[in-house]
Amino acid sequence: MVFDYGFGNVRSAERAVQRAGAEVEITRDYDKAMAADGLLVPGVGAFAACIAGLRAARGDWVIGRRLAGGRPVLGICVGMQILFSRGVEHGEEAEGMDEWPGTVGPLKADPEHAVPHMGWNTVEAPADSRLFAGLPADERFYFVHSYAVHDWEMETGNPSLRAPKVSWTTHGSRFVSAVENGPLWATQFHPEKSGDAGAHLLSNWIETL
Repeated sequence: MVFDYGFGNVRSAERAVQRAGAEVEITRDYDKAMAADGLLVPGVGAFAACIAGLRAARGDWVIGRRLAGGRPVLGICVGMQILFSRGVEHGEEAEGMDEWPGTVGPLKADPEHAVPHMGWNTVEAPADSRLFAGLPADERFYFVHSYAVHDWEMETGNPSLRAPKVSWTTHGSRFVSAVENGPLWATQFHPEKSGDAGAHLLSNWIETL
């Protein structure tokens, strides 16, 4: 199920999930989103506008209730960013979902790395990643963003709990490009725009549902 709260290219996401081999529907219906085997949450635009749109569509309740029941959610691009504690864009601060501690802030531009970060780049994924399983280490994915999380701040505090798997990408500086944390997975890049690699990655997610 692709959740439509007005801030994501839901048609591209729908086609990509279909290509990856799953039946998919676009919805903003609370009951349908709750009942789905997996829920994909896209996001395009500014952090503050996206989180406001998500809350207006009760998407924060949907995500929170699904995760409380161990039901899978996949966030993409700003749909990943709003899962963190807060976002700061153009001096405006907004509270996120706070599923993970951390701040979404501007990418650090330099003469060799323009912002926005737009185009293909590699991902440093953990060796035991399920999301990137079967993909070569130098596989490239498509990014379009000007903001990112530069520091992973979450600590389990309990050695018996499984630590989240965090992937990184470098564009001027390192930033979080994917997270696998129990039923909650997310990518900063766009799998739906990443060709065969993106389709393979989405298939990996679908296989866990």
